[in-house]
Amino acid sequence: MTKLHSMTCTAAFLVGASAVHAANIEFWYGNTGKIEEAIQAHCAAFNEAQTVHRITCVGQGGYEAGMQKAIAAYRSRQHPVLIQFFDAGTLDLMLSDAVVPVQEIMPDAPWNDYINGARSYYETSAGELISQPYNGSTLIFYANMEMLGEAGIDEVPQTWEGAMEAARQLKDAGVACPFTTDAHPWRVLEQFSARHGAPIASNNNGYGGLDAEYTFNGGPVADHMLNLAAWREEGLVKLDQDTVAGKYNAAFNAGECAMMEASTGSYGAAYGALGNKVKISMAPMYDGVERRNTLIGGASIWVMKGHDDADYEAARSFLDFVRDVDQQIEFTRRTGYMPVTKAALASLVESGKADTLEFATAEMGVASLNQPGDENSRGIRLGFYVQFREVFKEETQKAFNGDQTMQTALDNAVSRGNELLRRFEQTYQGAILP
Repeated sequence: MTKLHSMTCTAAFLVGASAVHAANIEFWYGNTGKIEEAIQAHCAAFNEAQTVHRITCVGQGGYEAGMQKAIAAYRSRQHPVLIQFFDAGTLDLMLSDAVVPVQEIMPDAPWNDYINGARSYYETSAGELISQPYNGSTLIFYANMEMLGEAGIDEVPQTWEGAMEAARQLKDAGVACPFTTDAHPWRVLEQFSARHGAPIASNNNGYGGLDAEYTFNGGPVADHMLNLAAWREEGLVKLDQDTVAGKYNAAFNAGECAMMEASTGSYGAAYGALGNKVKISMAPMYDGVERRNTLIGGASIWVMKGHDDADYEAARSFLDFVRDVDQQIEFTRRTGYMPVTKAALASLVESGKADTLEFATAEMGVASLNQPGDENSRGIRLGFYVQFREVFKEETQKAFNGDQTMQTALDNAVSRGNELLRRFEQTYQGAILP
């Protein structure tokens, strides 16, 4: 379907379905930078495509800030109709009683068209999507092939052992920052454990009930965190605070660091800065471990309770619009986020654009999400997980700074994390997970 034809069909639907129920609604989102520009372009395109509804898209400065503001606004009855909510807050919002399942208000939308990795994270145990996947990302590996080539390396490493062998060659060749990460739990805990088939917590990472407990202080995750600390001491890995740029992805984009692990959503900025020097691959595995799927990252769009029919009519129209194949492809082009429906990915492949550098993350990201899964790679259903991420970062940064051992950091993070889980369990005592 051409963009013009798609836009015309969308506009015709909006006018035909909503002519009597015009509404002005708000959509709150958390992204900044290039992603924010793409979201604002989505909103402007929707407003230009029809004259019935109007959407005002309001940035909140970050996912965490957006979550806090949305809940506070709901309590004061000043909340928006639509909010963008990130993956870590899924269970909190599921049990908040502040949202309406998107599949409930849009039962006839093509929900089965969403890629498996996007559906599984945002669906209930009954298979109903509770929010609409929007800016979908996953973890991949980035390499500056010019820097690698100068060190005699002509391929992107596929394993951690290979990545650190390459890092040693780079260091010997005079590269001060062979590999960079910020050690955020999304990268080093959640995505790592999923693709290695290792649990973060009991009860299938919380899917089995609210009495889950964290377990990652032993096993593959603990081994990897101990390795990261050792590799940093060896000068192979640099964290944010070790780089001249002050931020791992900025350091990669500036040509300071040769390799990084990052979201597919970072691709737009990396390609814009480095062009065809950038080459990507799936995130590395440890030798001998069967690859499982990575997790969907980014965020989805949720519908909040407490609005009238006209508002929900406008919300449905906007959700249909951003699901449009051409809108998804344009969003992918601008950001590096992946198409989240099979139809959009198929259209991108059929057009030949999927083979271009500009769209390099699309097929690879979806392929990573669609690797064989198990009970440890479905997703995370752990309460107060936003707060837990802060706990994990605080404890592991103490270890990286030399204030405690990494094993102590992991033990402390598990202990403090379990306290959060027990508080969440008490808060929602008797609740059944959707």
